[in-house]
Amino acid sequence: MLSSYIRLFNTVKYLKPKQINYRLYYFARKRVRTALGKKYIFSKSTNVQTLKLQKSIHIADCYFGNQKFSFLNLEATFETTIDWNYAKHGKLWTYNLTYFDYLSQDNQTDNILLIESFIDNIEDIKDGLEPFPISLRAINWVKYLSSQQIKNQKIDNSLYAQYYILLDNLEYHLLGNHLLENGFSLLFGAYYFQDEVLYKKAKEILEEELEEQILEDGAHFELSPMYHQIMLFRVLDCINLLRNNKWQENGLESFLGHKSELMLSWLKEMTYVNGDIPLLNDSTNGIAPKSAQLFEYAKSLGLSIKKLSLSSSGYRKVSNENYECILDIGHIGADYIPGHAHADTFNFELRVGGKPFIVDTGLSTYETNERRTLERSTASHNTVAVNGQNQSDVWGGFRVANRANIIYIEEGESFVNATHDGYKKDKILHTRKWNFDYQKVDIEDTLSEVSEAIAKFHFHPSVNKEEIVKKLRVNNKNFTVSTYSYALGFNNLRDAFVLEIPFEKDLKVSILI
Repeated sequence: MLSSYIRLFNTVKYLKPKQINYRLYYFARKRVRTALGKKYIFSKSTNVQTLKLQKSIHIADCYFGNQKFSFLNLEATFETTIDWNYAKHGKLWTYNLTYFDYLSQDNQTDNILLIESFIDNIEDIKDGLEPFPISLRAINWVKYLSSQQIKNQKIDNSLYAQYYILLDNLEYHLLGNHLLENGFSLLFGAYYFQDEVLYKKAKEILEEELEEQILEDGAHFELSPMYHQIMLFRVLDCINLLRNNKWQENGLESFLGHKSELMLSWLKEMTYVNGDIPLLNDSTNGIAPKSAQLFEYAKSLGLSIKKLSLSSSGYRKVSNENYECILDIGHIGADYIPGHAHADTFNFELRVGGKPFIVDTGLSTYETNERRTLERSTASHNTVAVNGQNQSDVWGGFRVANRANIIYIEEGESFVNATHDGYKKDKILHTRKWNFDYQKVDIEDTLSEVSEAIAKFHFHPSVNKEEIVKKLRVNNKNFTVSTYSYALGFNNLRDAFVLEIPFEKDLKVSILI
């Protein structure tokens, strides 16, 4: 019991005072409002300004007509009315149902019926009225109604009421990408309804949060390439909105343009030659727009991609004609919102001849379960676990208590050398050095004290055991090649091989290209 309280303290101590204050405020407010019987109104009379927008990005088809939906590789069909609280596939699936991303699909004739079904059931909707899904849904409704030049008073009145529910529940208790999504959406609402109150709050959030959340090298500070793509997509949509609808003139478009070009530059550097991103931290396929789509969208908006070096994000990329290697020598991410971080210090991915070879094991679930715990653990990454522990104490699905810190970095043209203190409670420091040659990569691991350690290297499902034995040289012959479950996407696992190498103090592995 005491250890649980200590872990909780070591998690909460990183939170900002604002987060704690808002958690307490929202908790107390809910109690008071429930006692008083206060309820939100779900229709607010309004007039709208149909917006002009350039074509944006459609991510994936997820609605197949006849009330059949597919999200996260899981399907559901509703025979009569849509259950907007459908929970059999987990909360994230329910969220996706209420995002209305499917409005951007072509040749959907019943979109208005879907929207009106949601409105007709809105008083009974639960997850879909949380601020995060309101934010995404509102953008999708505004974009769809504007692109189709639809004027529907019932929908507009409902949407306006939802915006004021959002305004009353901004995610200051979470911050990070959640609050940014609130801000992006408020900006769309402000322009659609010509609402100064929504605009003032949107501008405040976007300027404050983007200034903090976009690092010097252009990375989004939660250090997930997938979430970086999503946040960049939102910034580009906001530039599209401001550029094509002149209402407020105060420098916000210029500010967003500057941030977008930083973000584009980081993404360009982190994207592999074939267009894929490394699946580091909470990243997977089929959720965010692809890098090529974002680059094309940015080009259509007149934005440029500059050449920047990876630095403050803690990622590094080394590439030549033979291989591409992306490695992590950074801190876990934003201290006060590490929910999408993994215990993966010194993790890396390696692509040989444009094909994935050594890979991050990926992301298959956001449910708080054993699989989620495993996917965030040190043992599921291409690094070293000491005494069976995680370098950073990931727990509870989206929480991190004590975390590894980088205490030393040395870099040159052909090497990267770094040390972290994630095992400091056992008085152990882990140092890893990568040496990059044109036709091989050498990796040297050193522990400051003799310990029971295991280094793991996870391979893509396309890599067979013979190729592993042929290309890897290990100074410790006591290794095994076993199998693990690689995440192709949410709820989509495939068997692949993992090399496990036990050692006590020093280890050298050479990867022949």
